[in-house]
Amino acid sequence: MNTSLLLSDEVSAAMLAGSPVVALESTLITHGFPYPANVETALAMEAAIRQEGALPATIAVIDGQVKVGLSQAEIEMLAGLGQDRVRKCSRRDLPIVVGLRQHGATTVAGTMIVAHMAGIKVFATGGIGGVHRGHPQDISADLIELGRTPITVVCAGAKSILDLPLTLEVLETQGVPVLGYESDTLPAFYSRSSGLPVDQRVDTPEQVAAIVTARDRLGLAHGTLVAVPVPEADALPVEEAEAAIAEATRQADAAGIHGKAVTPFVLAKVLELTGGRSQVANIAALVNNARVGARIARALA
Repeated sequence: MNTSLLLSDEVSAAMLAGSPVVALESTLITHGFPYPANVETALAMEAAIRQEGALPATIAVIDGQVKVGLSQAEIEMLAGLGQDRVRKCSRRDLPIVVGLRQHGATTVAGTMIVAHMAGIKVFATGGIGGVHRGHPQDISADLIELGRTPITVVCAGAKSILDLPLTLEVLETQGVPVLGYESDTLPAFYSRSSGLPVDQRVDTPEQVAAIVTARDRLGLAHGTLVAVPVPEADALPVEEAEAAIAEATRQADAAGIHGKAVTPFVLAKVLELTGGRSQVANIAALVNNARVGARIARALA
């Protein structure tokens, strides 16, 4: 375990006992949703993990200290700081926020890194980053991290505002197996299916655990992606989601928005164009993924 991390007493005890632990990111608290939906969603994910017999470990950097397992007061504090006072932390950002004693919210990539340092094997999130539509050179650090950090990431696929076929190609290049949880196709974040095939369908947490255990036994240092469709009751029809995404992407291109500014702009526009239904689907996916992640962590433990 990396000594530069500060584990909460609860997480430390669970790790020493070999109990199941699920890592959670913190960018959804600072950059993902407005208050109070951000806090409510973070706490709902933690509650879902506890209900399944595992322990949540939300990860963030507070005053330069990398923390694994936040208290509710710390989650509330991060939510109150706002985007301008908390840096989004991927691999490149972690030494900056630690060295300069800043606040940082971990992205998918950043959370994977810290979770691996702490010895946590499973991480649950909403949607991972990918290749941006119309900009194939713009590849999320999440995909690269999945290729070099052996964490099991439970998600609803890549954010469907991205180029999903190209995202799958990059994952293939990085050697990352994409498992469809009770699904033969890759979920499309807001919608249950993109129509794109996954590498392997799995139907139980034990099947995921068997694949992850084999990866580790073989000494392979890549991550494993477990793609879980959003619950049917909260999913958006593919046509509706795609129409909103296409319009939001068109507006981003027209405004000359590129790089890391694209995702928040497009997500906000999709929220507006769907009358808030995209956020309902997003939150449902996050909580469901936390629940599935806990089951996988139990199977691994």
